[in-house]
Amino acid sequence: MNWTLVIGDPAYSSWSLRAWLLFDRFNLPMSLQHVSFAEHTVAAQIPDYSPARTVPTVRTPEGTVIWDSLAIAEELATRFPAANLWPAEPAQRATARAVTAEMHSGFSALRTTCPMNLRMAHIGFPVPEEVKEDLARLEVIWAHARAMSVGDGPWLFGAYSIADAFFAPVAARIATYDLELGASAQAYVAAHLADPAFRRWRALGLTHGPDLPWYFRDYPQRMWPGPTPRSARVVSDGVSENTVCPYSGGAISHLIEVEGRIFGFCNAGCRDKTLVDPDAFPAFSALLAK
Repeated sequence: MNWTLVIGDPAYSSWSLRAWLLFDRFNLPMSLQHVSFAEHTVAAQIPDYSPARTVPTVRTPEGTVIWDSLAIAEELATRFPAANLWPAEPAQRATARAVTAEMHSGFSALRTTCPMNLRMAHIGFPVPEEVKEDLARLEVIWAHARAMSVGDGPWLFGAYSIADAFFAPVAARIATYDLELGASAQAYVAAHLADPAFRRWRALGLTHGPDLPWYFRDYPQRMWPGPTPRSARVVSDGVSENTVCPYSGGAISHLIEVEGRIFGFCNAGCRDKTLVDPDAFPAFSALLAK
């Protein structure tokens, strides 16, 4: 039996992003189940995961339900020690736990005022003082973590860790609302936006589920500040270079064109997530490289 991860709408579910990144970034086995924020309550959609009421929720291979993102992170770190979800060096590991726990329980002004919405990027957002205070605190703890890092990697403690997964939705909020930070902190945000795993999640967010009006903010919009995706378009006919879907191995039924080349997929979901960011998905990148 596999691990099962239950997530909410990818465009909006910041806590789901954290858990999903842990599985994706560390190549941990799991099957994925979606619930919709547009329909009923989350708890009503996951009755088989009682006593969980929210997302993310995980079911372990032996059937244990875990319904808190930090508990999920710690259990994965325990079950997969070779994956090094936490930094190996004791001082870094202790600090990584501290900053992760502070993210888990704090920054309420930033999280409430600036809900995650990966389908928007604004300018002219009026930043309240309490959000500025949260941003200042982020700069302090990120700088403290970076001072302990080993190597030249962009992440808080050198190699990617649980701490970075927990701050990924913060980076998304900073990008969406054009929040001002110093150069070092902005570089850390840019690393998240360029991370292929984050880009895969955002591609899911752009194509999975409806626009939810309660996340909308009526401010001028700008282009998403992350890397510009490779251009692609849907086509209705043509001969696909691949004979089976790169994700499922299923029969080809939906096509896109990328730089004059035709590729096929087994359904609209596989097609559409690739369409918005072709380079984010290794299975498709392998086709492009041929």
